[in-house]
Amino acid sequence: MNDSRIRAQYMTVTMSSERLILRPWHDDDLDALAALCADPEVMAHFPSVLDRSGSADLLARLQAHQAEHGFTFWALQRQLDDQVIGFTGLARVSFDAPFVPAVEIGWRLARPFWGQGYALEAAQRALCFAFDELALAEVVSFTVPANHRSWGVMQRLGMRRDLAGDFEHPSLPEGHPLRPHLLYRIAREAWHGR
Repeated sequence: MNDSRIRAQYMTVTMSSERLILRPWHDDDLDALAALCADPEVMAHFPSVLDRSGSADLLARLQAHQAEHGFTFWALQRQLDDQVIGFTGLARVSFDAPFVPAVEIGWRLARPFWGQGYALEAAQRALCFAFDELALAEVVSFTVPANHRSWGVMQRLGMRRDLAGDFEHPSLPEGHPLRPHLLYRIAREAWHGR
C-alpha cells in the first residue's frame, strides 16, 4: 500500500487493546509528553532529557509523521481514567543504516506504569496494525545494550535479535556510550505464526 493511501485511510486512526487506547496526538497532550521526557529515569538510555521546548518539538514531529505516513508513535492512554501514560507505535527510521529503509516499533512509558505489561500490550496492538492493516513485510526495533527492559519487550513480542545487524547509531558521536545499538526484527510471517 502506498503512503498516500495509508495517509488517507489512517489519518485519525484510534486503536484499543484490553486496557489501552493508541491514538493520534493532540496539542493539549504536551503536558503529559513533557513530563514523560523530563524524567531522567525514563530518558536514561537517551542522550538527554527534554525540556518543554524539546518536548513541543517532539510533539510536532510525531504529528507530522502521522500526517505524512498515516502512523506514528501514538499517544498511549489508559481506558480506566483516560490518562496519557506514554507512547507506543510505529515510525519510519529516519537515519542512515544498513537495515534502512525500515519501519520501527518503539515505546516510552511514564515510570509509574512500568512493570504492568502496558508496553507489551500496546506493542502487540501496534504490530497487529503494522502487519494486518499496513501489510508491512517486517518491523524492526533497536535500543542500547543496557536497556534490558526494552529488549525484553522485543523478545516477548517474538522479535529476534539480528546479531549481524547491531549498529552504531549515526546520530551520536564516535565513542559516545549510547552509540552501540542492538537490532531486533520480526517478519509478518513470524508474527502470524507465533
